[in-house]
Amino acid sequence: MTGYIILGVIALLLAVTAVRAAFFVPSKKDAVEKEVEKEEVDVARYCKNLSDAIKIKTVSNYDRKAVDWKEFEKFHAFLEERYPLIHKTLSKTEIGDASLIYKWEGSDPSLDGIALLGHQDVVPIADGTLGDWTYDPFEGFNDGEYIWGRGAMDMKNHLIAVMESVEQLIKDGYTPKRSVYICLGHNEEVVAAPDNGAKQIAEYFKEHGVHLESIIDEGGAILPVNVNGVLNCNLAGVGVAEKGSVNYEISVNAKGGHSSQPPKHTALGHLADVIKDLENHQFKAIMPKFVYELFTEIGKRCSYPARLVTCNIWLLKPIILAVMTKIPPAASLIRTCTAVTMASGSPQFNVLPQRASITVNFRTMPGVTRADVEEHIRKSVRNKNIDIKFLTGKDASAVSPTSSRSFKAIKELCESADSKNLVAPFLVMGATDAYNYEPVCENIYRFAPFVVDTKLLLCTHGTNERLPLSSAQGALTFFKRYIKLMTQD
Repeated sequence: MTGYIILGVIALLLAVTAVRAAFFVPSKKDAVEKEVEKEEVDVARYCKNLSDAIKIKTVSNYDRKAVDWKEFEKFHAFLEERYPLIHKTLSKTEIGDASLIYKWEGSDPSLDGIALLGHQDVVPIADGTLGDWTYDPFEGFNDGEYIWGRGAMDMKNHLIAVMESVEQLIKDGYTPKRSVYICLGHNEEVVAAPDNGAKQIAEYFKEHGVHLESIIDEGGAILPVNVNGVLNCNLAGVGVAEKGSVNYEISVNAKGGHSSQPPKHTALGHLADVIKDLENHQFKAIMPKFVYELFTEIGKRCSYPARLVTCNIWLLKPIILAVMTKIPPAASLIRTCTAVTMASGSPQFNVLPQRASITVNFRTMPGVTRADVEEHIRKSVRNKNIDIKFLTGKDASAVSPTSSRSFKAIKELCESADSKNLVAPFLVMGATDAYNYEPVCENIYRFAPFVVDTKLLLCTHGTNERLPLSSAQGALTFFKRYIKLMTQD
């Protein structure tokens, strides 16, 4: 009898999952591409200004004495020359070494404003790779298909698009009801910079009583996805949070001496066990709400067989998590990641190390603190005679809601522009300037409205970084519509 009951329950579950999958599709309202008013945008001017912006070598450095500040002065002069209406209409405040705040005063000062973030700096060209570039990385060459150069994807494309859109809105005679802030940091690419420009901007806002209704910074793009017979869409990932990055030094002490009389295990030998313990005892995988929403939104666009999984995550979650932990990119979405990145021992080949150390980078999930990481190290490592030292890093950001006006505006604008566009929340693996603004804003989103292929994203910070010209009009249109939608009430 018990066996029949179990079989009956299984049959019922299968029936429920099949029915759920059949009806697990976007509503007709969501699926229909809406008629929207055409926006006046100047793509040719954008391309010209982006090319010229790339020519200015605004390379940041942890050592501020190594920065060529004249390049940042040149960039500020460039912005003033190319965007006269912004500099006539908006107030400008210089922050720190080279950060900028532009404020477009809204007609109703009682309303919280919105902010559009960007960073002026770019990463340097890696030593020995200059000859690998198709075009000089600071030429801003436009071959008719791409604009090439450092910053073309990260993130002068985004910054110039914001400036172009505001300039055009002023030219159109638009007046915002809410204030609009353009915040341009100068050293986002310097991890854990003590003089972070974005942090100084946020502190300035707090000191002056500015609270922001929403923020958009760099983050996800619009990626064409075509899995034959399963999914065909443009995935617009909106980063609702970003992982933290903390670094620890873990050391083992031992008796030194000459390598001709070694013990069974040197300090490095004992440290090898520490490494294995850390790698074999990963953080527990979880499925945050935004990952569940990501799968749900994608699942609605999948073909019927795939929907049997994507609409029944509630039932299949343990299996899905187990599979994801085996795939590094997927695992990074659901757990704090552990990476042993550096090691040191004896200073000479014939000397036994008296102290051996490793550096471990933990990419932490939202809600995981430094105290949690240190407790995890202690529990995972069997050798209790280890020294643990925090080096540097930052905690994960807070998670912004998908129910806010800003997220809904992004979703509406993207999906009304093209019925193939699918907006879904996701977790940003790297760091952005955005997390610095948490003291003055709860609705922070990381999204760059450029349609780009995944292979182009891989060029960011690398050789042959370039932006497809075909993505310009959509980005300019998005920013204009977003600003209007968010500042009309």
